[in-house]
Amino acid sequence: MKKNPIEEINNFLKVTTPKSWANEARSRIPELLNDHANCELKAASTAMGFIYKYSNLDDLCYKMSRIAREELRHFEQVKSLMKMRDISFEYVKPSRYAKTLRDNIRSNEPERFMDSLIIGAIIEARSCERFYYLMGILPSDISDFYARLVESESRHFLMYLGFARGHNKEHSLDFDNKLDELLRIESEIITMPDSNFGFHSGPSLGD
Repeated sequence: MKKNPIEEINNFLKVTTPKSWANEARSRIPELLNDHANCELKAASTAMGFIYKYSNLDDLCYKMSRIAREELRHFEQVKSLMKMRDISFEYVKPSRYAKTLRDNIRSNEPERFMDSLIIGAIIEARSCERFYYLMGILPSDISDFYARLVESESRHFLMYLGFARGHNKEHSLDFDNKLDELLRIESEIITMPDSNFGFHSGPSLGD
């Protein structure tokens, strides 16, 4: 029997999205969509970065190339939703979320590669969890789009996680400990009040 992707992701993450963040997202659709579009571009760039850094790994390069193309397609689709609402695209600097996670990547190989893959899996898992959460509270065109993204983001999550586990098996690294550490950090970011609203932000400071 095929596993429910959102159930697997909820079991993976340590905390669920705070309800207050979801309520704010519903009232700030222009900012939500603009940040989402930025996230898709950054996700494509991340996948491309793996190809540049680890070009000797053929299977990784093939799958990261596929992820990059899908993320760029998602960017185009978010831009279409924005255009229908007369929302202009603006560049958004990297969020506290991604920066804090990446600050915990170790500098030496082979640990650096594994840590980067784990963070990729965590970000994809959180994105999927938020798409699923928002499906029930946003306008139907956005909800329908996010419902389609749940499947692709869950697939990306499993791909990143699978590569991280395979790298751990090959080099006998501390996968379980590092995964637990990064998931704990991620849960703190998601539940900690945030001064800037975004797709991966915590609840607002006023909540």
